[in-house]
Amino acid sequence: MRVYVPTTLPGLAAAYKAGELGPGPLDAFAVTPALREWYLSDDIEELEYAALSRAAQASLRLIAGDPGAPRRRVVVALEVADREAVADPDRGLDVSGLGAVRIARPVPFAKAAAVHVDSSEAEADVAAAAAALGAADLGDDDAQFTVDGADDHELLWYATQEIPQLFD
Repeated sequence: MRVYVPTTLPGLAAAYKAGELGPGPLDAFAVTPALREWYLSDDIEELEYAALSRAAQASLRLIAGDPGAPRRRVVVALEVADREAVADPDRGLDVSGLGAVRIARPVPFAKAAAVHVDSSEAEADVAAAAAALGAADLGDDDAQFTVDGADDHELLWYATQEIPQLFD
């Protein structure tokens, strides 16, 4: 199963150096039955993009909580056994939990298929979105518009052998 783990650039650097994403449990996103039902598509590429987008939103929250992190969203795509990625069945179609899964233990970095990262051109919008998250969570429509602006930037795809270039 392909899962998408949200992180930050410092988190990615630490995981790369340690040789694993962890410690567990890891919060991630995947194509779950609830995501399939909500998204109403059978196209696996569209569904995986939706899961990746959910992980990018979670990365934004991690960035907001780490003032020292560069303002670029980061998502690691991993391959894990289906049984390792567990969705919470009690969340059902709760929009905030669509596609959310939990992985109980650390995952070797060797299972990474790719990394998705914002370009440097996205930094200003991601910074503004991270700063506006609190107000958006409280229902401020202007703040939500700012948060949504980060989604205007597509995450770039990097092969695992290109990861060290992200830290230069």
